[in-house]
Amino acid sequence: MDILQESLIDPISAFLWNYVLVYLLIGAGIYFTIRTRFVQFRLFGRMLTLITESRAGAEGGISSFQAFSVGLASRVGTGNIAGVAIALTLGGPGAVFWMWMVALLGMATAFVESALAQVYKIPWEDKSFRGGPAYYIQRGLGSRTWGSIFALLLIFAFGIAFNMVQANTISDVINDRVTEGWVALILMVLVAPVLFGGIRRVATVAEKIFPPAAAIYVLMAVVVIALNITEIPGVIADIVGAAFGLGEAAAGIAGGIAAAMLNGVKRGLFSNEAGMGSAPNAAATATTTHPAKQGLIQSLGVFVDTILVCSATAFIILLAGPSVYDPGTTTDAQGASLTQAALTEHFGSWSAWVLAVIVTVLAFSSILGNYSYSEGNLEFLGIGNRGLTVFRFLVLLSVGIGSMLALEPVWALADVGMGLMAVVNLVAILLLFPMALGVLKDFEAQWGVRHDADFAPQGNEFLPKAVESDAWPPPWHQGEESVPAGGSDPAGGSDPVGGSGESPGTTQT
Repeated sequence: MDILQESLIDPISAFLWNYVLVYLLIGAGIYFTIRTRFVQFRLFGRMLTLITESRAGAEGGISSFQAFSVGLASRVGTGNIAGVAIALTLGGPGAVFWMWMVALLGMATAFVESALAQVYKIPWEDKSFRGGPAYYIQRGLGSRTWGSIFALLLIFAFGIAFNMVQANTISDVINDRVTEGWVALILMVLVAPVLFGGIRRVATVAEKIFPPAAAIYVLMAVVVIALNITEIPGVIADIVGAAFGLGEAAAGIAGGIAAAMLNGVKRGLFSNEAGMGSAPNAAATATTTHPAKQGLIQSLGVFVDTILVCSATAFIILLAGPSVYDPGTTTDAQGASLTQAALTEHFGSWSAWVLAVIVTVLAFSSILGNYSYSEGNLEFLGIGNRGLTVFRFLVLLSVGIGSMLALEPVWALADVGMGLMAVVNLVAILLLFPMALGVLKDFEAQWGVRHDADFAPQGNEFLPKAVESDAWPPPWHQGEESVPAGGSDPAGGSDPVGGSGESPGTTQT
């Protein structure tokens, strides 16, 4: 594995992140922010309103809050606990600043990709929907080839590489109490029944187990901050100063500003996933009345993930003192074990057990969210039930293997996977941005009159072109009992995505 990492994985990762993604991510975020007139700040209050209203029933489908929970379950996990620690050890405190910048700009990017996922989603047999970049690349840009390429990249990154990362992090925090082999076995036993229950069971479980674990972790960080409130201004000054190569916090960090920016952007993207093209797969499954609503809700997910949870980890580590983390001295890549050591410094040894439980729950929920993304893209490729069953076993195998591998090669593989995904998705949403902007204008025009909005894909003066869609409204709102087993063809042609053999747009009774 080490030879493969050094000869192939690391060079590809270095090229993607040093020469392509840093500029593409930040550039796209700036562009979307300006063109939407800072939607992530102007409509932040609207995001909070929508998320509190979205718990209402979804008429047999998946509610906006459930889709939000699946997206957040995938976002909030090892990236927030292990990823932040790795960013600090390799990039110094300045990496946190660049994580913040990626998140604030990424909120606009998240709105765009999730709104597009809703526009181009298709109805499914269980009264939910399927969608995401593969679907809007094919339906919006007319390219089945690139949609399929994205689907394959996502299946590899989320179904295999990222799930290895989640399992690896669980093993990292409990391997001094439970052997790696037992960790692998226990995880596989816990994950299997949820995976084989399908996306709706994944959404139900994620909605129940994710919020309490995330809330407890943030609460612990709030306590740490409260106990060290006088040191907070100095920590923030270190973060900002180190981001630009200033102050003692930047001393000894190999690569200086470049290392801080690279690691902050890389770990920030892994954590909040804005622009990667993953969260839109969850956003598309929701039953809602307007694409902009789910776009705003998913944008809020980026804020919660990075500005709240990632910052929580950063402050926990930076306030623990030089005995735990010393910029320029603590330079070997360390993951969740560093966060665990910092919590132990603050609260005592009992907190190590608490973090182990929290990491396990968050990583477990991330595995479920990652799988749901993969399943939707396997269905896009026309993979039937037998293929899904085989893939579920592959996911279980990757969870088991990831529990027993070393830290660095697992993360290196994940970096390449998400980098390739992000390039394809960012180019697609830049090309489709006029549609997302039209959706936003339509939403704001309606909300300003009646404080609600309904989406009309055809005859809509704000859209650059009409959208042929069975999802607005879905067939079950038109008096039909169900939709084809495979859903509708995402291209509107004669090849049903799910391989049901039915003509697109027809229904079974």
